[in-house]
Amino acid sequence: MQKKKIKIALDGPSGAGKSTMAKSIAKEFGLIYVDTGAMYRAIALYALRQNVAPNDTGAVTALLSSIEIELKYENDMQHIFLNGEDVSDAVREHEVSAAASAVSAIPEVRRFLFDLQRAIAERNSVIMDGRDIGTVILPDADLKLFLTATPEERAKRRYNELLERGQKVDFETVLGDMQKRDKNDELRDQAPLKPAPDAVLLNTTGNSFSDTLSLIKKVIKDRLKNVL
Repeated sequence: MQKKKIKIALDGPSGAGKSTMAKSIAKEFGLIYVDTGAMYRAIALYALRQNVAPNDTGAVTALLSSIEIELKYENDMQHIFLNGEDVSDAVREHEVSAAASAVSAIPEVRRFLFDLQRAIAERNSVIMDGRDIGTVILPDADLKLFLTATPEERAKRRYNELLERGQKVDFETVLGDMQKRDKNDELRDQAPLKPAPDAVLLNTTGNSFSDTLSLIKKVIKDRLKNVL
C-alpha cells in the first residue's frame, strides 16, 4: 500500500528501452504509466495526415486547435487516442517516429501538452517517460532516472521492434535516423535532452531486458523505500 502519490521520471534518448521498462515498472509497483512520446507522435501523425511538414512551426501550431489527445487504460495497457481514434499502433510507424522529433522541438507543441502531462501526474502515482520529464515536466519527481545505451544498440532494438511490427526497414536507415534524432533532441532550444542534475544514470549497453529491469527495480526500492 502506497503512503502517498509518487512520481518517477524516466528520461533518455530514442530506443533506450524507456517505454518497455516503464510498463514493467508500472505493473510491478502499481503505478500509472504515462508515455509522453506517444503524445508527440500523435501530433506528428496528425500533421503528416494533413500533409503538413512536421518542422513547419507555423503550420503545425495552427493544427493544435483541431487536436484532442487522450490516454486511456484498457486491460492494463495504455492506448493513445487522437480525436477519438485509437492510434496506438499508427504512432509507432517509422515515419511518425522521425516526424515526432521535429514537432517536439516546437515550443507551442510542448506548451500544448505540458498541462495534460502535469495534470495526469497530479492525480495519480505515475512513472512518466520522455526526454524532459525530470528537467521540465516533473522537476519535483521523487526519483529521476536517465536510461541510455550506445546508438548502435538502440538502433538494433528499434530495428527489431519495427520488423516485429511488420514494417519494412533497413538497419542503416534506422541508425541514421536515430543519430539525427539524438542530435535534434540534444540541441533544440526548448527542453533539450539531458539528464537532470539529480538523475540516476543507467547505461544499459550489453544488458538483457531482465538485467536492466532488475537494476531499475533495485534503484526504486533503495531510493523510495519510505514511500512505496
